[in-house]
Amino acid sequence: QVQLVESGGGLVQAGGSLRLSCAASGGSFRSYAMGWFRQAPGKEREFVGTISWSGGNTYYADSLKGRFTISRDNAKRTVALQMNSLKTEDTAVYYCAAARSDYRSALSRYDYDYWGQGTQVTVSA
Repeated sequence: QVQLVESGGGLVQAGGSLRLSCAASGGSFRSYAMGWFRQAPGKEREFVGTISWSGGNTYYADSLKGRFTISRDNAKRTVALQMNSLKTEDTAVYYCAAARSDYRSALSRYDYDYWGQGTQVTVSA
């Protein structure tokens, strides 16, 4: 019922910044906690962070706190991931996801009901 489309991926140099966007259609956007995950080749899909229905609360993977920021605009039905001070190890396909739960209960890939197709982020040295 919910369709998610990521955009904004690309190639950046280490230390640079990139902003990803996820556009949602269908369903009730405000009823979902939104999350970001990433997956590098040969690795499991990794939790990046999540944001509550209202956008007033966020939670991030400990290793990413301070560099990544999630925000949402319910009027525009979008969620963004601002990535700063990028490192080569941040290279991955980044996925937007929606969960029918509060953000505190959406920390695993198995908590999410809908997924976008992913957008590639490559950080060069």
